[in-house]
Amino acid sequence: MYDIMIIGQITRDHNIDWDGREEFRAGGAVTFSGHAAAALGHRVAVVPKGNPALVDPFEVFRESKVEKIFPVASASCTEMENTYFTADRERRRCLCTRMIEPYRPEDIPEEKARIYHLAGLVAGDIGPDMIKACAALGDAALDVQAVLRCRNEDGSLELRDWPEKKEYLPLIRYLKTDAAEAEVLTGTDDREKAAFMLCEWGAKEVLITHNTEAIVCDGERIYRAPLKARNLSGRTGRGDTTFAGYLGERLHRSIPEALEFAAALVSLKMETPGPFTGTREDVENYIREFYR
Repeated sequence: MYDIMIIGQITRDHNIDWDGREEFRAGGAVTFSGHAAAALGHRVAVVPKGNPALVDPFEVFRESKVEKIFPVASASCTEMENTYFTADRERRRCLCTRMIEPYRPEDIPEEKARIYHLAGLVAGDIGPDMIKACAALGDAALDVQAVLRCRNEDGSLELRDWPEKKEYLPLIRYLKTDAAEAEVLTGTDDREKAAFMLCEWGAKEVLITHNTEAIVCDGERIYRAPLKARNLSGRTGRGDTTFAGYLGERLHRSIPEALEFAAALVSLKMETPGPFTGTREDVENYIREFYR
């Protein structure tokens, strides 16, 4: 029994920074979430889909503490071009130049997990059949970018509402969205109001990330924790790391405890590019220094 099974593709990322620097690296929600959750001591399995000749999942997770990799073959990989326009990386343009073949329920391994984290990147990666299948196996956790971020013919991405949201949100135990995605889903830019709306529509716990804080709503109240990164050189993967930290800690901690831990984790992670490679002790020390 794994604590978390993360289902999502590893991307081939071409990152162009605001000052013109370029880098090529493996990305995707599964990469950032998998490294972070496993580094904290949770039993983590990942289910990356793609062409292994283009992206080797075993190499991507070679130095991580992920317990098991269940690769799923696809003729293509997801390829992303990220251009950042400001030093804080808040303004960016994302192009999806290629996509994987969609996940199917038969891609889910027979091994069991307590949480099934659906970590797709673009609408079409994760369909309703996957949400139903994972909800039938355990607690389903969904990053809404997998259903909201739509690819246009030129590869540009735009957020569009999820027409089936009221049908499938009741199947979601943990829902993750950022501020912009929450507004698209609910029509309000008030993050607290949006969180309550998403709970009313069926999600059990809603995590909304922002560049200043993360909030969680359980349908009854709002919990919040600030982000305190001293620099933003590792901004990419912020939401994925936050969600991974929160999911893992919720297995044995209260909402406010899990949220504070996740906020401290991502604050520390944002100070260094790439996935989180520290330890639980590093996060606890960060909490003592900056959150107490």
